[in-house]
Order: sequence, then C-alpha cells, then structure tokens
Amino acid sequence: MITHTFCHFRKIGLKRELSLWANGIHTWNDLTHDSYLKKIPGSFHIDTLKEEIDLSFQNHHSGNPKYFAERLPSDQTWRLFADFRRQAVFLDIETSGMSIPIITSISLYDGNEIRFYVYGRNLDAFVDDITRYQLIITYNGKCFDVPVIESFFKIKLHQAHIDLRYGLNRLGYSGGLKGCEKQAGISRGDLEGVDGYFAVLLWHDYYYNGNTKALETLMAYNAADSANLEKLMVMAYNLHAGRIHSFKVEALPDPMDPFIPVQPDQKTIQKIKQKYQPLHHALGAFT
Repeated sequence: MITHTFCHFRKIGLKRELSLWANGIHTWNDLTHDSYLKKIPGSFHIDTLKEEIDLSFQNHHSGNPKYFAERLPSDQTWRLFADFRRQAVFLDIETSGMSIPIITSISLYDGNEIRFYVYGRNLDAFVDDITRYQLIITYNGKCFDVPVIESFFKIKLHQAHIDLRYGLNRLGYSGGLKGCEKQAGISRGDLEGVDGYFAVLLWHDYYYNGNTKALETLMAYNAADSANLEKLMVMAYNLHAGRIHSFKVEALPDPMDPFIPVQPDQKTIQKIKQKYQPLHHALGAFT
C-alpha cells in the first residue's frame, strides 16, 4: 500500500492524493512515465513530485519506514504495515500505577514469538532487543507506552511508530484497547474482565506477597495485549484498504494465534476480584 501513497509528499494531503488516484495515477512508478505526468492537474509542481518519488523509492528500497511515518498523518500510518511487516514488533507495557510509574512488564510480539521483560528479572534486556526492529506498533503508545519507556530507561526510541488508536478511531473503533477488541469480536478467554488496573493488582500480589501465579497471570495478560494488536492491525489495514475504490489493495490474511508460554491463574484472578470487589464497583474497573 505504501507505493500507492502520495499524502506523505510535500503539499499533498488526502484530497490531493484522491485527485491523483482519480486521474489514474495509482503508484509512484506511474509518475516515472510521461504519459501519466500529462494527467497531473496543473496545480501540481512536476519537479517537486519527481523529487518526492525519488526519495520515496530510496527509503522504501532501503527499508526505512521512519521516513514515511514522520510524513504521514497519524491515522494513515496503517499504510506502512504490509510493506514493513517483517521489521515490525507489537509492543505493550504494564506499570505499577504510581504517579511516577515503574514498568513492571513488557511484551514484544514480532508475529512469530512473544518475549517478556519483567522488573527485577530481565527488564534491562529490552533496551537492546527493541533495536532489532524498525517499526513499533502500539495502541495509545504515543501518549503512554513510548513516553513511559523513554523516561524509565532514559533512552530515545527512534523507530517508526504506528499507534493504532488513530487508525482505529477513524474507522469508528474506540473505548481503549479492550473496547476496540470487543467491537472487533476478539475474545480474551480466561482473561475476560482483566484490565490495566487489575494488572497493577496482579503485580502487587506478586511483588509484595510472592505469588508467582500472579506474575504468570500478569505476563499472560501483557502477552494478550501485544498479540491482539496484530489482529487489530490486520483488521484495520484491511478495512482501510477496502475503502479505496480507485484500485484494489490485496487484503492480508487473518493472523494465527501465537503460542503464549504462560497461562492466567483463575484462583488468583478470583481472589483479587473478591478482595477488591467494592473498589471494582466504585471505579468501574472490572466487568
């Protein structure tokens, strides 16, 4: 899809992109032929377009999604996914819930394997591992996950970033990650009703009470977040692509469920729900 994209060019927004598509100019390659250049409306500067095409080809061939991510509107970064999928990782973090949060766990899913990073165990390994990827995919990561990571580790994440919150919102999906999952018909199974606040309680049960089952449940929840991001990413890509009528974009197949090496412990979940039931009702935290 990225080679059909023109809205990252200087002075070309979504409306002008539609104008190019309407004139039969569907790919960058089309603009290398004089017959197509003649179709360009007079308001477009040919030399500028050629320069933008050259830069786009160069960055696409060199596998640099950041070039495009920095120039696309936030709700159009979905276009990066198909071309740069092999360089992408789905990322989600959990925190202690304090005013200055501690990152308690991070899950990374690259479409093949889920890796975990846990505070007090191997959390620092994340800093090196994340550099393997050129594209980060999150939900609300621009406002939460990435700033928290950068502050906590005192690093800067320079990767391209697809924050699904924007692309999904444009499609009418809202209500946070769990709300989008429900709208999309994605089930949480044994983790149904567990949310971000519950994840804080799971961490406290592990950290202060030594309940390793609570940690395993937290890791399973964290893994479900990152794995479901892939499902939502593919869904969003296909829905957005299906709205394009000037040409056909090949739909992506539904992803397979990954193997998650840890499972939620129902006894721990029920224990925490019962203990904090009054607070659940007061905050509306659980369903």
